[in-house]
Amino acid sequence: MGDNLMKNNYKEWLITARKIFHFIATVLMYSICLIMIIVFLVFVINFIDKQYNLQSGKNKKDLFSAYTIVSPSMVPTINVLDVVVTMRVDSPENLKKGDIITFNSTDYRYSGVLVTHRIVDIDKTSSGEYLYTTKGDNNNTQDSSRIGFNEIYGKVLFRIPKIGYIQYYLSSILGWVAIIIAPTVMIIGYDIYKLIKTVRSSDKSDTDKKKYNKEKIDKNKDKKRFIKKEGRFKK
Repeated sequence: MGDNLMKNNYKEWLITARKIFHFIATVLMYSICLIMIIVFLVFVINFIDKQYNLQSGKNKKDLFSAYTIVSPSMVPTINVLDVVVTMRVDSPENLKKGDIITFNSTDYRYSGVLVTHRIVDIDKTSSGEYLYTTKGDNNNTQDSSRIGFNEIYGKVLFRIPKIGYIQYYLSSILGWVAIIIAPTVMIIGYDIYKLIKTVRSSDKSDTDKKKYNKEKIDKNKDKKRFIKKEGRFKK
């Protein structure tokens, strides 16, 4: 009695674990597929926009871009390994204080890299050039140098929390195996197992059906023989 109870509990636990794993693997697969679709759509939109600008004789930055945040300078608004999606700004008048932008920094702390910070002040020179003062929400001081409009790649539209972890793990062989290959193989293996089980059930059903038909035919034959025999005796 106790052994049967333990076996039943183990079977129930195994079924539950399979369902949970299958659910997690499916969610991961669909999430990755969704990301790939979004990336593909962004690529197509940027390509069309780039071709249009080139035909018009303009050389503009990409319409949409996505960047993985690797610095805590914008915490808690934007956390490390969040991904921000930006849209190109075509006119300086479209930017205002409080906007979060991604730009090519000339600050000695970030010189030569793309930075995502908030605009805290805007100045306009006598020649009509716009200069932007920026600051990370988590920094105590403003960025040491102001930036011009041409250094700005785009204004942040929204952030995708922690999605950078997927990018980080996918960049390693272990992550690629754990997130892509292993779940894919397991899902495919599980589907093959279900298919084989269905085929076997179908074969068994066909065998039982054939056996039943054969028994029915044999019974009919016996019945006919009996009727013939009985008819002979009656004569």
